[in-house]
Amino acid sequence: MVFSLVFEGMKKRFWRWSHHAILAVILSLDFYTESIEMDRLAPLLNHISLAARVFYAGELCQVASFDDSEVAGHLHVVKAGQLTLRIGGADVACVDRPSVLFFPRPCNHTLIPQNELGFELLCASIDLGVKVQSPLAMALPEFLVLPINDGEPMAATLDLLFQEAFGDACGRQAALDRLAEYFLIQMLRHVMAAGLLKGGIFSALADQRLARAVTAMHQRPAHPWTLDELAEQAGMSRARFAVNFREAVGMTPLDYLTDWRMSVAQGLIRQGVPIKNIASAVGYQSQTALTRVFTKRVGRSPTEWMLQA
Repeated sequence: MVFSLVFEGMKKRFWRWSHHAILAVILSLDFYTESIEMDRLAPLLNHISLAARVFYAGELCQVASFDDSEVAGHLHVVKAGQLTLRIGGADVACVDRPSVLFFPRPCNHTLIPQNELGFELLCASIDLGVKVQSPLAMALPEFLVLPINDGEPMAATLDLLFQEAFGDACGRQAALDRLAEYFLIQMLRHVMAAGLLKGGIFSALADQRLARAVTAMHQRPAHPWTLDELAEQAGMSRARFAVNFREAVGMTPLDYLTDWRMSVAQGLIRQGVPIKNIASAVGYQSQTALTRVFTKRVGRSPTEWMLQA
């Protein structure tokens, strides 16, 4: 009798504990799933081959010029010293503290030391999907100058970058390139969170309601989205959604969707995916339909673009 009572008590406590534990796990999974669903940056990064290659690290005591002949942007991390940034013959910034000079697209620019001591920096070429007209690359401003504060997460990554740059450990170049890519993502997080990106798709991503619709388009380019469905994703009326989206992005939701699909298609073409398979992956019922829209938007047929990519 006593054993039965004790056993029943233990069983009740076990089920109470199990119930709370299971509930906690479910809530955690819900939070985790929601976080992933609202990751505004991930879909943009998933459809491009984000790449960075560090090509210089050290002191620079002379003028350094970079042109736009490469299909790549540039990242300059200034660790110490003073310099002037010149673009198109005009001095646009004076840098006298640890800072990042970020050029998401090819851009003619010159770094000029302000004194004979020069400056210490690290330089990398970067690819944010310019060749496939990625919204990430095209919506960013021509350049950004970002001071680095000691307490920021980016500062710790920069410390690692410079440790690798001036060391001689095995795998140095690979480590530098991967750290530079990670730093790029940190920097994009920073400028998005700080509201430094005001135009284009970043304006929509800064709005919680519009961001839900944009993220849905990014995650599911093959879905036959309608304006009504996108408005429902945003939790807005059809008319209000259309007006707000156009004011934020500068184009209609369906025009943006088409551009996004073309960017995804270009990325798949570069990966060697057959064009007939790409059509369904980006929301078109036939290769002919994709070719027609692609040619109108890009100016060349998919086959012609592939030969020149």
